Parts: sequence; structure tokens; C-alpha cells
Amino acid sequence: MRLTINKQNAPEIPKVFQLLKDMEIPRICLYHLVYSGRGSEIIKEDLDHQATRDVVDLIMDETRKLHEAGHPKEVLTVDNHADGPYVWMRMMREDPARAKEVFELLQFNEGNSSGRGIGCISWDGSVHPDQFWREKVFGNVLERPFSEIWDDMDIELLSKMKDKKQHVGGRCAKCRFLNICGGNFRARAEAVYGDEWAQDPACYLTDDEIRPE
Repeated sequence: MRLTINKQNAPEIPKVFQLLKDMEIPRICLYHLVYSGRGSEIIKEDLDHQATRDVVDLIMDETRKLHEAGHPKEVLTVDNHADGPYVWMRMMREDPARAKEVFELLQFNEGNSSGRGIGCISWDGSVHPDQFWREKVFGNVLERPFSEIWDDMDIELLSKMKDKKQHVGGRCAKCRFLNICGGNFRARAEAVYGDEWAQDPACYLTDDEIRPE
């Protein structure tokens, strides 16, 4: 099952988890809204920061309930890499021993990998940083092999995406979780601030939480 969390369906999350149990659905993917494509038309439907924190906590609580009841499910939250640090901080409060393992996995994953670990080839052959940011085109596989496009460091944006942590600004630049978040989604930064290297406006971590220790 897949759905994008927003103001309209967030209150239904407990019912969604009940549906997972009742219909024996093994896996659910809950997306945070990315402000691009049709998503740019419903930015006002996105949750505010506190509501996002609340829904991520709710998802963790509902996941735990299913496991404890003998109905383990694979539950993913996608497209807001603040989730990783947020989950880790909760684990530090509730299960510090397990939190160490969680942090190591987050470091290995390195957060958002748009333009680096993942890319998108559209129906017409256009190459994009990811499936959401189709406004940015690096080339076309009908004209040039993907391997040549993807490794072409003369494409300025692509080059910066592969070393994104050196270019992000705002809160992202000073965040202690930059190495495990990767600067989150550049498409959201551009949609809200007109600057692809600004902070991700959907990051719901507080200034105190991201401050270097």
C-alpha cells in the first residue's frame, strides 16, 4: 500500500494500519509530500512541522502495536530524510542500545541520494535527478548514453548534487545530521524559496535538535 500523507488523510492513519492487519497487507509506504509536479499544486495541504512530528510518532506507535500483536509489517516513511534523525532521537530515549545500531544504518544510507545514488529516466529519454524533480534535465539517453550523462561533471547541477553537502545552505549547512540526511529534498527548497540550495522547508527538526554538540 502507498499513500502521501497530508492534512486530509493524516487523521485516518490508525484506520490505515487496521486495514493492513485486516487485509494481511505486508508492506506500506507512507510518502511525505514533495512540492513538485502535481504536488506543487497542493503545498497548502502539507502538514506543519508539529503535525508531521505527531504523525511520524503515530506511525511508529502503530507499527509497534502490530509487531507486538504478532502482525509484523514492513513500514516505510519516504521523502523526508528528517525522519531518520527523528526516529534515532526517539530510540535514544526508549532503547539506547538499539539506537546505536539505528545510527550506524542511517550513516551507511547517507540520506537523500537524488542525482547521486538514484536518477530518473522519463518516457522521452530525459534524465532527471529523481522522479520528482523533472524540471531539471541533465540530458537524453536517446542522444547520449546514460553512463556518459551521469558521470559528466561539466553539468553544474549534477556535479553539485553528487557533492550536495558542500552546497546546501540555511539550517542544513550547520545541521549535525547532515551526514545522515544528505540535505533532504532540493526540489522542495526550490519550490518554496526559489533556491535549490536553501534549507528544506519540510524539515521538522528544531534548532536545538540539529545544533552541533
